[in-house]
Amino acid sequence: MLEARFRRGLSLAAILAVSVLAACATPEPEPAPPPPPPPALTLNQGVAEAASIYVAFMREAATIEAGFSSADAIQAAIRKGASYEPAQLSRGMIAYGSIVALQSPEFVEGVRTFAVDPAIRQEMVARITADPAYAATLPGADAAAGLIVDAIGRDAATMLSIADAVEEDAYTIQGRADPRRRWATAPVADRAVRLQGAKELSAVQMLPSAEESARLFAAAHAGSGLSVTPSREGAPYTPAVVRSLALAALAALGAGGEDARANTEALTVEQNSEFCFNMSKLMLFQCLAASRPSYEDIFCVGRHVARDLAVCTSQNIKTAPVAVSPTEVAGSTPEAVQTPVAADAAAASASATAALNGEG
Repeated sequence: MLEARFRRGLSLAAILAVSVLAACATPEPEPAPPPPPPPALTLNQGVAEAASIYVAFMREAATIEAGFSSADAIQAAIRKGASYEPAQLSRGMIAYGSIVALQSPEFVEGVRTFAVDPAIRQEMVARITADPAYAATLPGADAAAGLIVDAIGRDAATMLSIADAVEEDAYTIQGRADPRRRWATAPVADRAVRLQGAKELSAVQMLPSAEESARLFAAAHAGSGLSVTPSREGAPYTPAVVRSLALAALAALGAGGEDARANTEALTVEQNSEFCFNMSKLMLFQCLAASRPSYEDIFCVGRHVARDLAVCTSQNIKTAPVAVSPTEVAGSTPEAVQTPVAADAAAASASATAALNGEG
């Protein structure tokens, strides 16, 4: 009996000792809360609207066809091809390139790894806005650049094909067997009016397509919806491609929304690109100023609408020159065919600025 009481005493003492030790022990720390999720991908409506201007114009320009059936049809093609404002087209092309880049999961996911930590994210945003070329060093940039080069390259190839066909038609229509020859060799009516009309169309601000803007806005945020062909393009990149990548990177970091319009709009400005489109317009005006018969107007459409669009878009994505058609050299044509207006156009105005200002 005494032994049983002794044992119960020991048990109680042990329990008390454990309780005291437990009370003195350091409590386990609470688990840290999970880090907040990175901000969602955001691209503002302004980028989608700018891109829609490029897409809609290039689609319309791609409807220009050789085989003109009348002088009026040629004038319609001139109006169609002249109806873009150079700076807007250039900026729209870069904006479109950024939305194409966002169709690359590899690029988007690679950039978003830097968006988890708020401090790192802010540093990345600051670096990209200070130096757009930094975006070209991010994971997956070659995959995104490949999509840009392919998409805009297809536009360039389409315009180059149209240029070849239209310029060739400027020669074909002069042939004695061509039934169009009679009106094609007659002087263009109201030459000064049609030149002024082309200049006025070139200065009109282009309006975004609501339907196209909505489609591009949705594609940017979904990462799908555009017809793209996976490919890779290694550095170095042209300034236009770099700026498209930078825009896309800001969007992937959640820093391309409505509150970031100042940054995104600045990234769409690329002087070399705008210069190319501006010079194309000036050469078109010179060509029209020197052109007399309708077949020379056909040449103006082929050379300074379709071919120049091909050249400018190609130069914006690749440093390699665009292949030039044999019709580039007027002297290479048979003597029986009158040469196009290329040489006359080059001499029509000693100053490109004078042509633009209506002095040509």
